Amino acid sequence: MSNDMNNNMNQDPQAPQTPQAPQQEPKPADDPKNSLVEKIQQLGETSVPDMAASNIHCMTVVGQIEGHMQLPPQNKTTKYEHLIPQLVAVEQNQKIEGLLIILNTVGGDVEAGLAISEMIASISKPTVTLVLGGGHSIGVPIATAADYSFIAETATMTIHPVRLTGLVIGVPQTFEYLDKMQDRVVNFVTAHSEITEEKFKDLMLSKGNLTRDIGTNVIGTDAVEYGLINEVGGVGQAIMKLNQLIEESKNQTQGEVIQ
Repeated sequence: MSNDMNNNMNQDPQAPQTPQAPQQEPKPADDPKNSLVEKIQQLGETSVPDMAASNIHCMTVVGQIEGHMQLPPQNKTTKYEHLIPQLVAVEQNQKIEGLLIILNTVGGDVEAGLAISEMIASISKPTVTLVLGGGHSIGVPIATAADYSFIAETATMTIHPVRLTGLVIGVPQTFEYLDKMQDRVVNFVTAHSEITEEKFKDLMLSKGNLTRDIGTNVIGTDAVEYGLINEVGGVGQAIMKLNQLIEESKNQTQGEVIQ
């Protein structure tokens, strides 16, 4: 007789049994927690437009706007290749009726910023932007690209000329290239806000306002007075206005159907 059988025969049936720890089942690959962490890591968002339960999608533009060159890992960035697919999804998703863009950015790549601005301006659904903290440099066109814009009372927007980093060739064509790129920014901002071209250029080329740069640092109420932003307000006012625009859009669509 084997030792195992002897041990079983000698074991007291009245002895308490040692509790066994329940076996934990492995988490499936589609665990909601894993999916949420992955979304935050990949997009910086807790939800994407096709999964959101709300009729309003919130998009953030924070840190430095990254363009064709990848910035160092310690920089907090907004990647335009992440925002553009989300904007397309917002336009296509019938459940999304409005878009709220919240900005706290130092600016960044001019062409990437203008691409995001053009995408926001071309969306057929109501859009509202809200500047919190700062909407500097190329963040200015993004802030003005929506149907209606808000800025916090303590938020600021730095308006300054376009500049280049890296190798610069000292020929007249370089200045002409910068001047044309600057005209693209000026034309977009003046076309999507109430500020005049003359006033915007005066703010852009002003001397003495910034310690190490040419330009102007515009604070919340001043941005509204200049016509750059529509209204001073926060998240509550922005969502309220967006809901109002959504209702107006619905009523307009119903009126066209009746006609």
